[in-house]
Amino acid sequence: LQLKGFNLSSENVVPAFLSATLCYVIIVFCNLILILTIVLNKSLHQPMYLILLNLPINDLIGSSALLIQLTKEVLTNSGTIQYTACVAQAFCIHIYGAGSVIILTAMAYDRYIAICCPLQYNTIMTCAHIMRIITVVWMSNFILIGVLFFLLLRLPRCRSEITHTYCDNPSLLTLVCADTSINNIYGLVLVAVTQLVGNGMILYTYLCILVACFRSKRSDTKAKALQTCATHLTVFLLLECLGLFTIISYRLKNISSHLRRFMGLLALIFPPTLNPIIYGLKTKEIREQIVRFLRNKILPT
Repeated sequence: LQLKGFNLSSENVVPAFLSATLCYVIIVFCNLILILTIVLNKSLHQPMYLILLNLPINDLIGSSALLIQLTKEVLTNSGTIQYTACVAQAFCIHIYGAGSVIILTAMAYDRYIAICCPLQYNTIMTCAHIMRIITVVWMSNFILIGVLFFLLLRLPRCRSEITHTYCDNPSLLTLVCADTSINNIYGLVLVAVTQLVGNGMILYTYLCILVACFRSKRSDTKAKALQTCATHLTVFLLLECLGLFTIISYRLKNISSHLRRFMGLLALIFPPTLNPIIYGLKTKEIREQIVRFLRNKILPT
């Protein structure tokens, strides 16, 4: 397939390659540190952190799918990609996009139980219940995206030019020379379900958390919960704005293709970079364990 390249001049290739590589290294390092910290510390084997563990895994799937191909394209400027590699990249990117919403919904549910029903928390959030939540998160994600790509791959294609810097379902649909009505309807239903159900649950849970915080008589609990809600909602809204703009831009012909590509890249780079900081370093327990892990495992005295 012909892929929309960056058309970089020879003097800009090395800086662009180094920037993309550095960005990927930072994302991988931060998310791996968060994963290892949770996995290797039994004190963090609690419901909140076990659900959180899925977020960096999902972020690594999305960022790897984008940045490995992106750095290769910047360095070689080939402007081509194998069809199978394109489908694989698109599948991973959509798994990341849908997974982010579903995992954040599960995390919001956990925080809702912890703050609004603290006395029942240990009874509700048992190990078996946590495993069911994690299983539902990934199974629903793979089923929803799997159906999306099953509908895509059944169609014949007669074109070979993708007007985007990376592969996704809308760009692959432009290669098809058949009726794509079913694909378009399912895509819209998928977006509506994930956004309405996911966003509705997240906003409802955080609204309940805020109400519980204002009713709490403990000022320290109120301040901590409000800070947590504010940071989590900021990252969530950033992800939603970037993702929705990218989705909607395919259906608006007047949107600049350069702006669409730029916002699409941001949606796959910013959240995986910010999530380990917001959900990891800003959490006291994780921050302390990360410092201990770095001292003992990576920087031994």
